[in-house]
Amino acid sequence: MDTNETTATPVLEINTSRQMLSWLAEQKLAIALTTYQIGKLYFVGLKSDNTLSVFERSFNRCMGLCATPNGLYMSSLYQVWRFENVFETGQQQDGFDRLYVPQVGYTTGDLDIHDMAVDSDGRLVFVNTLFGCLATLSETHSFKPLWKPPFISKLAAEDRCHLNGLAMKDGQPAYVTAVGRSDVADGWREHRSDGGIVMDVNSDEIVCTGLSMPHSPRWHDGKLWLLNSGTGEFGYVDLNTGRFESLCFCPGYMRGLSFHGNFALVGLSKPRHNKTFSGLALDANLKSRNAEARCGVQVIDLRTGDVVHWLRMDGVVEELYDVVALPQVRRPMALGFKTDEIRRVLSVETEL
Repeated sequence: MDTNETTATPVLEINTSRQMLSWLAEQKLAIALTTYQIGKLYFVGLKSDNTLSVFERSFNRCMGLCATPNGLYMSSLYQVWRFENVFETGQQQDGFDRLYVPQVGYTTGDLDIHDMAVDSDGRLVFVNTLFGCLATLSETHSFKPLWKPPFISKLAAEDRCHLNGLAMKDGQPAYVTAVGRSDVADGWREHRSDGGIVMDVNSDEIVCTGLSMPHSPRWHDGKLWLLNSGTGEFGYVDLNTGRFESLCFCPGYMRGLSFHGNFALVGLSKPRHNKTFSGLALDANLKSRNAEARCGVQVIDLRTGDVVHWLRMDGVVEELYDVVALPQVRRPMALGFKTDEIRRVLSVETEL
């Protein structure tokens, strides 16, 4: 199988810490990444000789990403794709042990879908940022709304509060993040520095305030973790006090958070030079450390707050959106729509 999607691609340089690849091998782990900046889905894994494998496919403005027991969901500019792995257990081809096929596509329109997750019933739940609500797929419409913040007076395509993050707990939506508590079109932009909030979906209560452009809330090991992206701090919310407790600083604009045991995988981006990113505390925090923002993934030990491994991306990729750990996967690949191989890869479901 030809695994090169195009013959002439812009330069992408990837470097890793000395032990990053050994860690992936020890943990039996691969990583999936999305970047809407250049519309790429990346799979990071290991070749048979334990060197780095990076596989890419093109999807316009791909953002939200989540794993299922045998596949992935991913949002793109106006669609949601469900990928299924068609390899049998133990099957490999050219060293790849997963082949994710875009099996089903849902046309949603441009909802600016951010975080995605699958609930305990197998239903996809996603953050519909344009309408400021949680939603699921509809068989007949662009989406079916499930929940909206009580301060949003109506469902409107106005991105009022920039709802962006979703944390699941016990298989159900539990917490969300928003950049600002606003009920007017694009009103969140006035609250980037300290207007970020975390909300409890079940009680409709705001459980944490004073954040700066928070992203990627995740419930893990009894704590509500999140990325305080506007300051560069990774930490958790103390639900008893409502305070954000920082574990460590990360040198970049953080989006994308996944966990594997005692480790967090955090996505970093280089801030864009526009009004959305200007004037944030992240700039001052980088300067005080004599550091520049970087793009890539940092692996953080939750027990110490230390960055124990990292992957850095330079060149054509400057921003990531989502990061998903793929346990028990060594070297994944996927089919895309820009080569003929999607015509030639055929599989037959085994009859009972």
